[in-house]
Amino acid sequence: MRRPRRTDGRWLVPCLALSAVAYGASNAPAATPAPAPAPTAVVVPSTQPNSVQVIPREAERRVDVSVDGKPFTAYIYPTSLKKPTLYPLRTAAGTVVTRGYPLEPRAGERVDHPHHAGLWFNYGNVNGIDFWNNSTAIKAEDAPKMGTILHRAVRKVASGRGEGTLEVTTEWVDYQNKPLLREDVRFVFRASDGLRSIDRITTLTALGEPVTFRDDKEGLIGIRVARALEHPATAPEKLTDANGRRTTVAVLHNAGVTGRYLSSEGKEGDAVWGTRGRWTRLSGVVEGEPVTIVMLDHPKNPGFPTYWHARGYGLFAANPLGQKIFSNGKEEMNFRLAPGQSTTFRHQVLILSGTATPDQIERYYDGFTR
Repeated sequence: MRRPRRTDGRWLVPCLALSAVAYGASNAPAATPAPAPAPTAVVVPSTQPNSVQVIPREAERRVDVSVDGKPFTAYIYPTSLKKPTLYPLRTAAGTVVTRGYPLEPRAGERVDHPHHAGLWFNYGNVNGIDFWNNSTAIKAEDAPKMGTILHRAVRKVASGRGEGTLEVTTEWVDYQNKPLLREDVRFVFRASDGLRSIDRITTLTALGEPVTFRDDKEGLIGIRVARALEHPATAPEKLTDANGRRTTVAVLHNAGVTGRYLSSEGKEGDAVWGTRGRWTRLSGVVEGEPVTIVMLDHPKNPGFPTYWHARGYGLFAANPLGQKIFSNGKEEMNFRLAPGQSTTFRHQVLILSGTATPDQIERYYDGFTR
């Protein structure tokens, strides 16, 4: 093992390899709907390098995550959003890599798709209910078709050197607040020199009646990235969701817009959309800092390897359940859970300062899936 070294008055440690996250059933969040226990916190002194602090702030409807006292991200569930999200996401240097709108609009960024905020997990058709597109901007006549994910409990938090964890429970409810699914999530936040990472282990349990994730384009785990990480655009786009609602994505100036996708299968740029892959990388320069975001799909996930719903205008998403549109009708999934049945999805997001080659990403992937 390489020894720590001291420089500029601080102890530095070599970049930590990501630990394996191949969770079996014994490690999945509990599937019973019993009341969650009060959260507990294990606090490590923040003087340790890469000390990850996870601090619940119930009155503010958020859980803050910091590294050495500096913000990394936050799990937030404000009443202005229709699902909890991690927002914003930052590099180890503190550079924000997520779009500000609709929570904190910034000059020069796009203001389309108000349901795209931070890093989130939901789906466009669950028993005919649309959780993906819901927001406060939805027209009144469309509201009965929309679903909301409600935060229910922070079950556990832990802080530590190099790693912190957060466990939460939410419910997916329809327009009349009838729960369809219980969602138990374990987040693992890791920090090392030049790297921040998030594991999201998501267990969904059907409540009371069968639940079908009907094959749909809109899903499943997504990030809306900062303007600088979009692809340079030369023409407006008109996008249509599963309910026929159209959104026009305008052409903006391309100054400082540097994003570029690359998939594990070698697809690049806009060609990544609608193709399968084990991981996809988005690289660019944000406020002068070279940045790489990588999303990893686990082999145990339903629908593996996922289809990538990765758009040049800034939506970076993986959708293993909506296969029909991506395969031009050759495949269709319609994933189903019986009452009381659960399924677990495992994803990892890497935020690296600098660039990462495919070979380097493969090493991270091996650690994630080992």
